[in-house]
Amino acid sequence: MGVLGRIREGLARTTQQIVGRFEEIVARADAPDVRSTPLGGDTIEALEELLISADVGLPATERIVEAVRDRERRGESLRDLVKSELRAVFTDTASPAPDGQRPHVVLIVGVNGTGKTTTVGKLASLARSSGEQPLICAADTFRAAAVEQLEIWAARAGVDIVRAREGSDPAAVVFDAISSGKARDRSPILVDTAGRLHTRANLMSELEKIRRVAAREVNGAPHEVLIVLDATVGQNGLTQAREFMGAAGVNGVVLTKLDGTARGGVAVAIAHDLKLPIRYVGVGEGIDDLVPFSADEYVDALFDQSW
Repeated sequence: MGVLGRIREGLARTTQQIVGRFEEIVARADAPDVRSTPLGGDTIEALEELLISADVGLPATERIVEAVRDRERRGESLRDLVKSELRAVFTDTASPAPDGQRPHVVLIVGVNGTGKTTTVGKLASLARSSGEQPLICAADTFRAAAVEQLEIWAARAGVDIVRAREGSDPAAVVFDAISSGKARDRSPILVDTAGRLHTRANLMSELEKIRRVAAREVNGAPHEVLIVLDATVGQNGLTQAREFMGAAGVNGVVLTKLDGTARGGVAVAIAHDLKLPIRYVGVGEGIDDLVPFSADEYVDALFDQSW
C-alpha cells in the first residue's frame, strides 16, 4: 500500500466522522442555482462547526471560512475552496533543507506518552529501508525501561544502538554516538531524549546542553529537531510544542496515533498555528506504520467519500 493509502487508512476515523456532513454542506452550496451567490449564514456556520469538530482549530477555521465568504468573487466551488485553503496552510510551512553534513543528527523530543521512543525505532526502520545506515542513540538515561524498549526497537529495525549506564550524562551519550557514527560512517544518528514535562526547566537545560554538544561535533547539528505529538490529545499538543520550540529549536513534527482519533484535523492546526512542517505521521503500531507526510494526500484522504 502506498503513502496515500496509509494516510487514508490512518484518517479513517476522522473521515467517517466528517465526510457525510461535509457532503451535505457541499450539496447545498454547490447546487447550480446557488453556486454563484453568497453562501448563507447557516451554511457558513455548519462548515465552521464541522472544521472545529475535526480539531482543525479556530485560527485555521477562520482562515478557511474567510476564503469561503469570498467565494462569489473567486468563482470556485465550496469543495475546491476548502481543499485549496487546507493545502495552502501546509504550503506555508517548510521542511529544513538537507545540508549534506554527515552524520546527519536528528533529536527526537517530546513529553512522556506521545510514542517518542517508538517513533525513534520506526524512523530507524524507515531510514534503513531507504538505503541509509542509521544509528540510534539512547540519550534517555533516566529510565532503564526506556533504554530497554529502544533496544527492542533497534533490533526490530536491524540497526545498532549506542547506550550508557543508567544515570549517565545524556550529552556524553550523544557525544559517544556521534563519534561512533563518524568512525563507522553511520547516518542519520537518531537521538532519543528523555520524555520530559515542558514545565521542568532543568530538563530543558539538559536538552540545550545536548544541542551544544552536537553542534560542537558536527557542523550545523542537530540538523533536525522533531517533536513527537500525540494526535489523540488534540490542541493540548500545540501547547507542548510551543514550550519546546524555544528551548529545543524544534523544526519539524511527528504526529503519532493518527489512526486512534476522529479529530485528525489537528494536523492543520499544527501547521497553521506553529508554522512547523509535519514530517511524518503514525498510522498504526507496527514498525512500518510511520509514513512521510504529504499535504496533498492528507487533504484528499480527509474528504474521501469511499469510507
